Amino acid sequence: MTEDDYREQHKQRLAYMPWLYGRLKPKHLAWAAPWQAGIQQRLSQLETVHFGEHCFVAPQAVLLAEPGRDIIVGDGSQIAADCVIHGPVSLGSRVSINHHVSLDGGASGIHIGDDSRIAAYCTLYAFNHGMAADRTVREQPVTSRGIHIGRDVWVGARAGIVDGVTIGDHAVVGMGAVVTRDVPAWTIVAGNPARPIGRRPGAPEQAET
Repeated sequence: MTEDDYREQHKQRLAYMPWLYGRLKPKHLAWAAPWQAGIQQRLSQLETVHFGEHCFVAPQAVLLAEPGRDIIVGDGSQIAADCVIHGPVSLGSRVSINHHVSLDGGASGIHIGDDSRIAAYCTLYAFNHGMAADRTVREQPVTSRGIHIGRDVWVGARAGIVDGVTIGDHAVVGMGAVVTRDVPAWTIVAGNPARPIGRRPGAPEQAET
């Protein structure tokens, strides 16, 4: 095996485990940083994508951002392989989007706050079709209210979040949950439809209403 073989394997590891990019030793950053700069520069030329500092995007990720539907990737954020992201989408700083995630911002957009984690195979769609019986689904009007995810949120693998939902800071969405209504800060939800099952250990006391 050659050094090039190991490097290509390392690139694949980073593509599917992008959090490792921030832990690279200087000898690996010597080739990884130019590799990433080239990927991000090309995407920025082809689409209305804006990258902050020290970002990572896998070459297998699909980012689609026509004018007016920008994708903004904050400092230190990471996008893994086989993600499909259609703007408008805004990622804060140090956001991690794991492999095979689908984000579609519809008309109103998806915003994900700083330090949040979106696990593999999650789906977030910020639009909805009408369902009236007088026409086919493909002919229905499309509405969009947007999705807002706060800071320090963990969305477990294969979870789905529908249009119009706001997830509060520090909340946790369990694996496979389908979130159809707002989630308060510090709350853990699970199930289909997702319901509160607890609060993060050590969370501050809930304010009395």
